[in-house]
Amino acid sequence: MRITLFGAAGEVTGSAYLVTTPRARVLVDFGMFQGGRDDDERNVVPRDLRPRDLDAVVITHAHIDHTGRLPLLPKSGYRGPIYGTPASLETAELLLHDTARLQAGDVLRANRRRERAGLHLLEPPYTEQDVAETIKHFKALPYDEPMPIAPGVAVQMVEAGHVLGSASIKMIIADDDREKSVVFSGDIGPVGAPILRDPGQITGADLVFMESTYGDRDHRPIAATETEFAAVIKAAVARRGKILVPSFAVGRTQAILYYLAELFREGVVRPFPIYLDSPLAIKATAIYRHHPELADEELDEEHERRRLRQDLATLVLCETSDESRALNDIRGPCVIIAGSGMCNGGRILHHLRHNLWKRETAVLIVGYQGAGTLGRALVDGVNPVTIFGDPISVRASIHTINGLSAHAGQSGLMSWLAPLAATGPRIVLTHGEERGRAPLARLIEERHSIKCELPTYGETIAV
Repeated sequence: MRITLFGAAGEVTGSAYLVTTPRARVLVDFGMFQGGRDDDERNVVPRDLRPRDLDAVVITHAHIDHTGRLPLLPKSGYRGPIYGTPASLETAELLLHDTARLQAGDVLRANRRRERAGLHLLEPPYTEQDVAETIKHFKALPYDEPMPIAPGVAVQMVEAGHVLGSASIKMIIADDDREKSVVFSGDIGPVGAPILRDPGQITGADLVFMESTYGDRDHRPIAATETEFAAVIKAAVARRGKILVPSFAVGRTQAILYYLAELFREGVVRPFPIYLDSPLAIKATAIYRHHPELADEELDEEHERRRLRQDLATLVLCETSDESRALNDIRGPCVIIAGSGMCNGGRILHHLRHNLWKRETAVLIVGYQGAGTLGRALVDGVNPVTIFGDPISVRASIHTINGLSAHAGQSGLMSWLAPLAATGPRIVLTHGEERGRAPLARLIEERHSIKCELPTYGETIAV
């Protein structure tokens, strides 16, 4: 058996693992690279992947860094199933259509410049029609029940607690009378976060591919994060400023709404307008409502969900561009939640352009910011920043609320690994920059006497 990494090896985007056994070829995730200058060249089908020869594809969850290249597969001749949990597939459909629309807009703008310069015109990597074709291949898998997906290959989807529908995958591979098990962690969520269930436990594996996004540090405890979040909101309200939240449409947006509802319910601040300025996040929030069976204990009863809706009576859904532009003229205090989460596109760029230079503005960074993104520049204190080609002075207060991350911190990763490490598997650390996975590797070796492998793009792990 061989597993080749076609992404997320020493970085946090582009997850893709090609599993080759004597009887089958299975692809785990096929994510898009994000945040780098050479992403366009990398967001392709690698030559050695050979989509026509794949037996199955299975995804850990719907985020674009794990699914964004899926539509390239049918375009390249793949005709097999694409497996995932029901909520993941429903969310992936939404996110892939949105990505196709964004790519079309980017190419249209680029081609206007290229046409004036006499250069050849570009085409988007895939269209919404390609996405529609991809969705025809979707096939749902249940949690916790081993299911055959290819000759000699079965998978068990285990709650990962990262985002709605997310799963760690335990792959059981049979070859004659022998059986091997390989675990793909996907992205592991924190324990005790609101809305979603905690990550499940997995035991017994020969090989573990484990994410290491925050392998170098822990997030602030949930209680401390709530206190910090409340303090930032109270200060911005006192300044009557706008609170801009660049947020991922799936997962982070719903958590922010939950915490705001708590502040209103507990009287920490008087209710004020919350503008959800993201058609994608609006639709994603509806998917969360469609899957109450995946909610944690705090939200698993109907009266609790009804109470949450009442607490969010000031929530305004902004679906059209005109509704988004109208937010330029409103006064604070208010919260504007808009995509994208790393500030590398979407409506948040317009809000930042109009408000970053105002001292009363607060910007809440509530998730990981990849290298090369505007979000990372704001976190790193770059001033001025460039938005749509214009230099924008940063006078707003920038707040990084790491405790809201949908990724487990170092302690959470170690807790997730403990039941697996007890049997001494090979451990391969992926989906993390070196600052995350190198310290995690040292800690795992120190605690479990297992020397981790740290592969690079295109490297093959042989079993």
